[in-house]
Parts: sequence; C-alpha cells; structure tokens
Amino acid sequence: MTNLIIQVSKYVIIILMAIYTLQSYVVFRKDEDDADFLFLRQNVIMFCMHFVSFMVLYLEMEESQLLFFYGAQVIYLAATLVLFRNLYPKASRLLINHMCMLISIGMIMITRISYDQSIKQFKIAAASTVLALFIPVIIRKLRLITKWAWVYAVLGIGLLGLVAVAARSTYGAKIAFTVGGITLQPSEFVKIIFVFCMAGLLLRAKSFKDIVVATALAALHVLILVVSTDLGSALIFFITYLIMLYVASRNALYLAAGLGAGSLAAVAAYFLFSHVRVRVEVWLNPFADYAGNGYQIAQSLFAIGAGGWFGTGLFQGSPTAIPIVEQDFMFSAVTEELGGIFSICLILVCLSCFIMILNIAMRLSNPFYRLVALGLGTMYAVQVFLTVGGTMKFIPLTGVTLPFVSYGGSSMLSTLIMFAIIQGLYILREDEEESIEKEKIYGQYPN
Repeated sequence: MTNLIIQVSKYVIIILMAIYTLQSYVVFRKDEDDADFLFLRQNVIMFCMHFVSFMVLYLEMEESQLLFFYGAQVIYLAATLVLFRNLYPKASRLLINHMCMLISIGMIMITRISYDQSIKQFKIAAASTVLALFIPVIIRKLRLITKWAWVYAVLGIGLLGLVAVAARSTYGAKIAFTVGGITLQPSEFVKIIFVFCMAGLLLRAKSFKDIVVATALAALHVLILVVSTDLGSALIFFITYLIMLYVASRNALYLAAGLGAGSLAAVAAYFLFSHVRVRVEVWLNPFADYAGNGYQIAQSLFAIGAGGWFGTGLFQGSPTAIPIVEQDFMFSAVTEELGGIFSICLILVCLSCFIMILNIAMRLSNPFYRLVALGLGTMYAVQVFLTVGGTMKFIPLTGVTLPFVSYGGSSMLSTLIMFAIIQGLYILREDEEESIEKEKIYGQYPN
C-alpha cells in the first residue's frame, strides 16, 4: 500500500505543480479581482503539494518529529503569506507566492536528502524572513540609499578582499569564512551591494571617463572573485554589469566591447588558472575522469536521465550519490525524483519571477530604482541559468546555488533580501501610479 501511495503521489505532485505554473502566466492577463482569486488558488495548491510530499517523507522515514517539522513549515509559510499581504497591501502577490513555493520545494528536497540540514535551513529561512519584512519599508522611506554609490563600492570590494585573504578554502574555492560558529559567504550579499553601487555610478556618468571608472570598479569585483576561484559569482557580476551598462547608456558599442573583453578574459583565465582549465575539461568530457573531477557532473547526468519525465518518486532515486547535491546539484535531485516535467515547471516559475521583476523595472519612473530592479532581476535570472545549465552540462559547472531551493544560509538570506527589495520597489511603483491617478482626478475636479 505504501508503494502505491508513493507512486500515485509523484503524479499528483506533478499535476499540482503544472497547474500552479500555468496560473503563474495566466495571471498576467487577469484583472485585479480575478487575480486575487487566482493567487488564493496558488496558495491552496502549494499547501496541497507540500502536504502530499511530506506524507511520502513520513511514510519513508517513519519519524514522528517529522510531523512537528511539517506543522512548523505550514505555520511559517502561512505566516509569511499573511504578514507580507497585511503589512504591505500593495506588494506583489505573485512574487510572494513564488517565493513561498520555491522555499517549500527546497524544504521538501532538503528534508529528503538530510533531515538535520533541513532543520538548519528552516531556522535560517524563518529568521531571514523576519528580517526581510523590514526591507520594503526601508526602500520606501529611506531615499538616501540612492546617493551612497562610493560607500557601496568600498564596502563590496572590502568584503570580497577579506574573503580572498582570510577565507578558508572549500573544494578549491575561497568563498566563505566562519564567525562565531556561523558560516558566511559574503559574495552573496555583495551581489546586492554591487547592483546599488553600479546603479549609482552609471546614472552619474556624464562622460566616457565616468564609464571607465564604473567599469574598472566592476572589473575589480570580478577579478577578486576569480582570484578567490568563485567563478560562478564572477560570471554573475560580469553579466549583470554588462546589462546595466547597456540599459543605462543605450550604447550597443559598450555591450559589444564588454562581451569582447569578457571573451578575451575567459581565454586568458583558461591559460592562467588551473582551476578554470579543470572546469572546462570536465565540461567537455566528464567521463574521461569519471573517478576524479568528472564524478559530480557524471552522476548529475545519470540522475537526470534516471528521472525521465515523471521522476522516480521521493526516496526512490539516489540523489545523495552526487557530492554536495544539496548545494550545487539540487536541480538534478529534483529532476531525478520529481521528474523532468516538474523541473520544467520549476524553471518556468523562476522565469515568471524574472518577468515580474522586469515589469516592475520598466514601470518605475526613478532611473536609479529602475536600474536596481533590472540588476537584481538579472542576477537572479543568471544564477538560475548557471545552476540549471551547469547540472545539465549545457555550460561548465560554476558551483552556484538554485535560489530558495538549494541548501545554504547565505544564499537564502541574500535572496530573501533581494526579493524584499524588489517588493519595496513594486510598492514605490504602486505609490507613483496612485499619485498620478490622484493628480488626474484633482486636475479634472479642482477645488
């Protein structure tokens, strides 16, 4: 009977995820009243999928504490939805729903892989959400953040430099250090600081010299990350800056020059840094060194192939055969046990987040906030692309996490802060539109 429940549950989970994903795009064509009802249905679907998944986890693990853990997650997700909606009535319901859905998927998969790690991740998510609740009001009220470009530059470069000098080496990369028993990955937070820094510098750029200064500072961020062998973050910073530069300047020559310089730098890095050569060689043929450097990506490909369209079902696959699966290869674990259809829906949900962020950016009148929204959205989209592309061998593996889904405290906190900032910008946009409507009304009916 248990096996039958497990096999049926995987199809139920796929159907629920597919319906949720479809509604993520249908909502763009709905009016406000219909959209509210659709958002409520998304919440119901999320809780149903969460329940079915934890029912399977309980049947497999047979641990009573899992029931309390499930209840705590339900309370957390419900509280997050209610608090964001009530504290910020103008906030984007779609982004709140996606945030909770992605977190719930991450908690399901991390619990399946390691119960102890899932407890840690849940505590971090809960504490980070409390902090994130204060961010939108800060963005809405504190207008001085638009004037601190050089402060952001010094802070960002200083944090990355500290990591390059003092961080411990983990799997060949210097990306984190431990303070008081807490492991921090500063590059996750510098991503946000970097976007604010570049937005300020690019908007103040009145001449080619100003563009050169901004580019040099961006290049310094990237160079420090390359020296620290944090190649994934370096690529995210680089692509984000190029997009922000093009949008701020509207000059295609800058974009072309940036792509050319980036290509030359990539070739130089291949010959100068051994770890870059290893990543490329493993990407070209992971099975040539299957027992060594190619083992991770080879196991990832096996997992994706084993999952097929419908997955093996929770606890029916072998995702733990992939080293560091909960951080770098969560997409492979999801695909193996929940299936290719579920994984495609997961990508589409992430894409829906990006579309919504772009929509917010395009409708903001303040150019600084517009660039910030664009930069944060680009960072999110590039990180998702690098994670998915790396696990599928579409691009060389970069070792970045899948936002909200992968295990990692710094990643969870920084992504929650990022989404909270975007919510603050969305509220600013709503304030602007409300102000315009009032001006139209008072203009037509003067006192």
